[in-house]
Parts: sequence; structure tokens; C-alpha cells
Amino acid sequence: MTSEITWHKSTYSGNQGHCVEVAEGPTTRIRDTQHRDHAQLSVSGSEWNALLHALRSH
Repeated sequence: MTSEITWHKSTYSGNQGHCVEVAEGPTTRIRDTQHRDHAQLSVSGSEWNALLHALRSH
């Protein structure tokens, strides 16, 4: 059984065409919306949460 990855665009991306999409879960995936078929960055869910926490604290 395969699970479908659900992507969402960053709310900070706006409409400039320079956007990032994220698929959050046990493994969080990040990709460039202009190059969806290229490589993705994958990090653990806990690493992603730590990054978000650090960004929000600054």
C-alpha cells in the first residue's frame, strides 16, 4: 500500500513565483515549486519542528 504525499505551499511565498512547498509528517519534505520534479530536501519531523521553533523565536 502506498501513501500519497500531501504538499502545501508556504503562506509566506506570495505570488512572486519563488515558492517553497512542504509535505509534513514523520519525514518532512521540502521542494521548490518551480522545479517540482527535481530533488527534494528531507528531514525528520523533529528536525523540521526544531527549525520552525528557531525561526519563530527570532
